Amino acid sequence: MARYHCTLGGERHGFADLRILLAAASAPKSGDGLAGLAAGSAKVRMAARFALADLPLKTFLEDLVVPYEDDEVTRLIVDTHDRAAFAPVSSLTVGEFRDWLLSDAADAAALAALPPGLTPEMVAAVSKLMRNQDLIGVARKCRVVTAFRTTLGLEGRLATRLQPNHPTDDTRGIAASTLDGLLYGVGDAVIGINPATDNVSNAVALMDMLDTLRQEYRIPTQTCVLTHVTNCIEIMNRGAPVDLVFQSVAGTQAANVGFGVDLAVLREAHDAARTLDRGTVGQNAMYFETGQGSALSSGTHHGVDQQTVETRAYAVARAFAPLLVNTVVGFIGPEYLYDGKQIIRAGLEDHFCGKLLGLPMGCDVCYTNHAEADQDDMDDLMTLLSAAGCTFLIAVPGSDDVMLNYQSLSFHDILYLRSLLGVRPAPEFEAWLAEMGVTGGGARRPVQLEARFVRQLVDGRVA
Repeated sequence: MARYHCTLGGERHGFADLRILLAAASAPKSGDGLAGLAAGSAKVRMAARFALADLPLKTFLEDLVVPYEDDEVTRLIVDTHDRAAFAPVSSLTVGEFRDWLLSDAADAAALAALPPGLTPEMVAAVSKLMRNQDLIGVARKCRVVTAFRTTLGLEGRLATRLQPNHPTDDTRGIAASTLDGLLYGVGDAVIGINPATDNVSNAVALMDMLDTLRQEYRIPTQTCVLTHVTNCIEIMNRGAPVDLVFQSVAGTQAANVGFGVDLAVLREAHDAARTLDRGTVGQNAMYFETGQGSALSSGTHHGVDQQTVETRAYAVARAFAPLLVNTVVGFIGPEYLYDGKQIIRAGLEDHFCGKLLGLPMGCDVCYTNHAEADQDDMDDLMTLLSAAGCTFLIAVPGSDDVMLNYQSLSFHDILYLRSLLGVRPAPEFEAWLAEMGVTGGGARRPVQLEARFVRQLVDGRVA
């Protein structure tokens, strides 16, 4: 028997449970189609949205899409829900919540107080009723500020992750890419390497190299080798220079087990990183990555649509006060986000949902070469996200990651966004760029920095 109903055009539509209703209301995604969850027609999708709009927000506190007793992420969501923070919107339906978010009453102060009172499912639900411009407009009003050695999320700022990956983890190659990025003013969110070989000894070597460069050139940023969190715990125990602890996370307990983690391991790593006290302007020491389709790809989605499961991952991230969270929006492939239109929609959804839940949300604006997408689609998404107040974007040399074999943004793309929209780097990093001659005073190439760095590469002092 259908639990949720809507009559549209004289035809009555029924949806058996909340999972089916949320999936049917979702924007079209190839992953939901692959899982047999997508609406069978545009008419069914619209009927689901009408039914969802009339649903009280309180419903999501009682009707759980993944059972409490089966899933520690659900338990985290339920047990940490703040009813006092929820009170201002507790009487609203999902549709009324959308209207309130778009109103002048939902200003930065009101939105900043709201996240502890919202569950991921509430936020996913309201996003399904929104056009792209709605997602942009509300996300831009959300202000989430975090700090370690740079302060991120301030109004008018767009930070960047410098991603100098190398197919053999060659430290000189990584250092050369790092210099290239710094000369374009990239790297204030983090200088972060995805290691080609993920083990403790290799990660330590990369961390030592990055930390040496950071200290020698007095770069106000944080570094990170994106090794598995259990490796990072061992690395911290060995006394290596860990700034940020990284981990990919998902929206169900079973999906996180597939990543080799649970909440207890993340808590251990978070506590250890905070104990190191390596930040200068703050101590947000965690970095999480997510992406629509990760739970579906491992069969651990519990029949929940990929966007709702993705939003549940933000509850995991939120529990550990991260410096950075980003969706790697097009990386998982066309089986889950088929083309540029779906990637753009997913990127805006993820950014909106993360910001509304109180996260410092960024994005890897990217696609794989077998997706029906191209760099024009990425131009559109990076511009829309920057207009929406995205905390940070990822950039790689030439927009082509030669280790992970996918397409992201280039350093030049960041210059375009800063010129077009007037967004600036984090204040501490901006001051360093001016001091080093990268910006300001008409200096387009900081000759002294570049020459010194290159001499070190040639002499083998970067190794």
